[in-house]
Amino acid sequence: MLEKASTLGARAMDQTPAGSLPISTTPILVAEDHPATRKLLENMLRNAGFPVTVAANGEEALERFRREFTPIVLMDWMMPKLNGLDLCKALRRSTSQGYVYILFLTAKDAKTDVVEALEAGADDYITKPFDREELLARIKTGLRILDLERSLKQANKEIKLLSLTDPLTGIYNRGYLNERLPHEMKRSVRYEHPLHVVMCDIDHFKAVNDSYGHQAGDEVLRGFASLLKGSIRQNVDWVARYGGEEFVLVLPETDARGAHAVAERLRHTVAQKRFRIQGKGIRVTASWGIAGRDPLGVQEGLSADALLNEADQCLLNAKRSGRNTVWVSPTGKRRSAVRRKRSDG
Repeated sequence: MLEKASTLGARAMDQTPAGSLPISTTPILVAEDHPATRKLLENMLRNAGFPVTVAANGEEALERFRREFTPIVLMDWMMPKLNGLDLCKALRRSTSQGYVYILFLTAKDAKTDVVEALEAGADDYITKPFDREELLARIKTGLRILDLERSLKQANKEIKLLSLTDPLTGIYNRGYLNERLPHEMKRSVRYEHPLHVVMCDIDHFKAVNDSYGHQAGDEVLRGFASLLKGSIRQNVDWVARYGGEEFVLVLPETDARGAHAVAERLRHTVAQKRFRIQGKGIRVTASWGIAGRDPLGVQEGLSADALLNEADQCLLNAKRSGRNTVWVSPTGKRRSAVRRKRSDG
């Protein structure tokens, strides 16, 4: 039967016009113990444009898959060391980068065999002797399934991002802040690293809306958020809109002195910036409140809500003291908030 498969496969290869299958960069892993059939499949798939990796038994195939993810696996059933059925089950149990399309190519043709393979996790089943055109058509079906799976994952990722993003400013929203900040705090406790948050609020923002309209106010909010996002460490710090004209910067690996330096720099930058609205340069200032935890002398049970409330209280103190001000609270020591104020001249 293997001889028939080789003969039929070779004849089909000679009769098929070149380029009948679009070239794909999707790699295929072939697990086949018969040398002639394995070589036939390798040549056929390479001629069709696929990158191919071959294995002489199920155990070797599993090792190759674990070293390098392969989204399509074409396997025989009867193989030494690890048969196709067990290989299929092992692939389905593995944690991989994405979905794996598994296609059995075997001489076992009883209906009970087909059912057993499908129940083990196979996506498709072709019996030997095989026809080249049918095999490539089944692989193209697998490619469509993989494309759909990738498209679905991307769509879900975009939906997730939209659900965590503020639609006006494009930065993270309060939901994301509430979800991620507790994890940042647990990480801070686990590794005994400092963590501080900076809560800021645009001063007299209502006057901007009253004087220039709400669309102008929206432009100021977008510009302010963009300034914050562009002024922090990428892939370390992050910023979220807390509500209205209020924002929160989360600064991992940052002690109170460092957080104050960040807030003071941003306070000065905002005060000096002119937001171009309706052909005019609008200047605003912002007030800043800082709270956080340092590795020593701070309760591990400090909650995210308590941290934000403390930063909010510092922000309120900054507002009451005349605005355009940075206040820092030494979390854990529970001293009075330390007022830090500078003049922009």
